[in-house]
Amino acid sequence: MSLNGSVTFEKYKLDNGLDVILHIDRTLPVVAVNLWYHVGSAREVPGKSGFAHLFEHMMFQGSQNAGAGLHFKIIEDAGGTLNGSTTTDRTNYWATVPKNYLAHILWLESDRMGWLLSAMTQKKLDTQIDVVKNERRQNYDNRPYGLAFEILSKHLYPEDHPYSWTTIGSMEDISNASLEDVKSFFKRYYGPNNASLCIGGDITVDEAKNLVEQYFGDISSGPPVGKLVPRIPDLDDAKYVIHEDNVQLPRLYTAWHTSYLYGKGDAEVDLVVDALARGKNSRLYRSLVYEKQIAQDVSFFHLSREIGSLAIVVATARPGNTLDEIQRAIDEEINTFIRDGLTDREYERIRNAQKSSFTYSLQKVGGFFGVTDRLNEYNVFLDDPGFINKDLDRYLSADKESIRAAAKKYVQPDKRVVLSIVPKGKKELAVKT
Repeated sequence: MSLNGSVTFEKYKLDNGLDVILHIDRTLPVVAVNLWYHVGSAREVPGKSGFAHLFEHMMFQGSQNAGAGLHFKIIEDAGGTLNGSTTTDRTNYWATVPKNYLAHILWLESDRMGWLLSAMTQKKLDTQIDVVKNERRQNYDNRPYGLAFEILSKHLYPEDHPYSWTTIGSMEDISNASLEDVKSFFKRYYGPNNASLCIGGDITVDEAKNLVEQYFGDISSGPPVGKLVPRIPDLDDAKYVIHEDNVQLPRLYTAWHTSYLYGKGDAEVDLVVDALARGKNSRLYRSLVYEKQIAQDVSFFHLSREIGSLAIVVATARPGNTLDEIQRAIDEEINTFIRDGLTDREYERIRNAQKSSFTYSLQKVGGFFGVTDRLNEYNVFLDDPGFINKDLDRYLSADKESIRAAAKKYVQPDKRVVLSIVPKGKKELAVKT
């Protein structure tokens, strides 16, 4: 089963290398403008982490012709919505507005793509460095369990691997970012030839093309940006890490390397995760929370990324229980799954869940995971926005045996990183090596 080409679009390229994707949806009189830059923290180098995320902030600080605050003012005054985000692999910006504001949004996006640096000042940079440092304090350094993913990353990857640091960057690197550093980073990665622009909604194709040419056609191309290739470390053995934190309850993180985004086995691992921990009827939740009552909560997620993915189980112990017994219970459920595979009922449940979640995401033209966002994702990572009509096949073509085989291949007890976060002075609650 697939979408049978139900999402239609037109893709073309400007002379400066900008990919443009147009998608018509006349359901509502709105337009969605979605812009992806193929740059995330994986494009950074040791000692200069956090630059991609810093630029997510800097891009809203005003450009040559659009002053600081104008981006938000125009869109919000129009009754529209906007946002942006940065991951290891890409940075995106989107806005959804009434259709008569299309030209305004394209002007705003083009001005910061082509003319940001002339308006960048040390004062603006210093302000946003302080904002990002405060964000790091709030979401990482001073939040209970906030350093978990940073600690995991350091133990899952060698120091020179671009996934060994987090997207937020280190406090030292953020503090030391110079104006020349960030300008060089922008010149390297934020040119039109490293970007994908998708416009969807109640548009006229000829008008959209004319506006794109008008606002983006004169922007100079940047230097070539090569593709990143998968780089998945091979753990020699299991690693056990203990971190004492200002928390009340111990929490367990167990992480495995898997495939890479859209690679072989990527969809199957998604389905393994769904079977084991999607919903309160899933195996891990039922066993740890309901039956054994040793965990407050348990989740399992698959972080699919461009050059290497991770599967991570997270479980918080109930008072009086240790992470060691939680790990044993998790291993028991995983080993049973690898041995016996899925039941017919589980198989249908996870297939239906994938179908419904994918279909629901296509009901909106803009925003995160909407049609324009998905078209850009497939274009950036696969050079094929048409994969939107085939992606669901990856999941529906996976049978019970291929899903079991993926669990056996990737979720191995001897090749993982086990992180125990425990209350200060309570190392005895951690997983025993």
